Amino acid sequence: MQSKDSVGGTIKVALVLCVVCSVFISSAAVILKPFQVDNKLLDRNKNILAAAGMFDPALNSNAEVDDLFSRFTLQVVELETGEVLSEERLVELGIDPQTYDERSVLSDPQFSDALAEEEDIADLKRRVRYSTVYTLPAADGSIETLVIPVSGYGLWGTMYGYLALDGDGNTVNGIGFYEHKETPGLGGEINNPRWKALWPGKKVYDDQGDVALKVIKGRGEGDFEIDGLSGASLTSRGVDNMIAFWLGLNGFGPYLNNLNEG
Repeated sequence: MQSKDSVGGTIKVALVLCVVCSVFISSAAVILKPFQVDNKLLDRNKNILAAAGMFDPALNSNAEVDDLFSRFTLQVVELETGEVLSEERLVELGIDPQTYDERSVLSDPQFSDALAEEEDIADLKRRVRYSTVYTLPAADGSIETLVIPVSGYGLWGTMYGYLALDGDGNTVNGIGFYEHKETPGLGGEINNPRWKALWPGKKVYDDQGDVALKVIKGRGEGDFEIDGLSGASLTSRGVDNMIAFWLGLNGFGPYLNNLNEG
């Protein structure tokens, strides 16, 4: 009989433990995945509502978040044309607007394209072909608020957030960032409520239809200027480039133009 203290016995025990642990971990991953997906969607919904000025973490419960977000209509837009995808096209592409994650398909050539250097002012490298727009309908059937995802490179990495616009597609309702690597106290001030309070009411496009909204060095004035972040010029420039890209022709510009033309 083989001794329990032999090399063979030790290997058998180790193998059994490995199998048991693998089964346990795999089972836990399968069981917890639905909860992880739900929490990810809840976090997304909170960030969208926050950008639109509809969420206060001190006041709103998760149930209230679900109720508020249910008022939004989700549309997937083809960025190149600005057209909203039909139900048939969504099925063909395998896109569910409720769970579609643009960031997860950035490396897929079916769903994204490489950006030419002269186009890539936000330093993104690639841009998705299809992106989700979140629209809040008014009582008369028009759009009261719309929220679009935005991203751009700051000082240390890519900043991800949402920009909310009024139904005219030109007046800023609010902005918020849910992920960034900017320096706390400097570029990290993009999430300072006082700085974000400078955005509502600002205009995006000038009379010629060009993106005129800018983050400038120093104090911003008038309809088109936002104060730059003190001591964070590269982050400010990153936000400025982000706005120029996503509100321009390579971003949501065609969609907003279609919206304004009815």
